[in-house]
Amino acid sequence: MAQRAERDQKGIPGKNQGMSKDQRERMRDDMRDVYRDRGRQDRPRQQLSPQEREKLRRDIQDANRDLRR
Repeated sequence: MAQRAERDQKGIPGKNQGMSKDQRERMRDDMRDVYRDRGRQDRPRQQLSPQEREKLRRDIQDANRDLRR
């Protein structure tokens, strides 16, 4: 602790130099929001029925054929 206080007084660059306490707190809050939102996106999706899967496969093949032309 004492070394950290001495370093801060001497002006030796640290990780958070130039950021106020409020800015660091806002950054932490923003990162928490990002990770929370990412967790929502990674939820398992509902599986397709075999008929829906086959229709999707055919639609993709048709779209690929159209791209080649």
